[in-house]
Amino acid sequence: MDKYHDNRRDELAKLSKADLIGIIEDGAKNWLAHDGLWFLAVEAEHGMETAIRHDTTAWERFTRVEARRIMKRHQIEPNSGLAGLKEALKHRMYAHLNIQEVVEETANSFVFRMNDCRVQSARKRDGRPDFPCKSVGVVEYKLFAETVDPRIKTECICCPPDDHPDQYYCSWKFSI
Repeated sequence: MDKYHDNRRDELAKLSKADLIGIIEDGAKNWLAHDGLWFLAVEAEHGMETAIRHDTTAWERFTRVEARRIMKRHQIEPNSGLAGLKEALKHRMYAHLNIQEVVEETANSFVFRMNDCRVQSARKRDGRPDFPCKSVGVVEYKLFAETVDPRIKTECICCPPDDHPDQYYCSWKFSI
């Protein structure tokens, strides 16, 4: 690392745990705001279908980058199965913003639910319909899981525009 980054790391090391948590949460909010603003700009100029197509392309690459960085930072071994995936899901940028849970665990599978999604909740508050994120989510979750362990299969149980119960927005089953 260069001198600037060494100095910045020293500054961060002096901060309280609460301050560091705040920085992480702010970073996650900024990341999501940028993602949303980028999407809205493409949608305004080229339409929803084109924006979703480009968003999907971006997620095809980003989700793998995110998974690899999480695995490295948290020492999650490649091919670590469902246990590795559960651990990795806890460290995604979304995990700092959304309420998520793992349910219906068996030896060979588990279901992951996004109980409160910041994007969908904002749309709901504004009286707008759910954002139709399923096509992007299918790519995102499948490739994230396969990066952790290529043996993992991903199934979408529901994701907007699908109907979903009030308790969650999307649900995914991972099995090996």
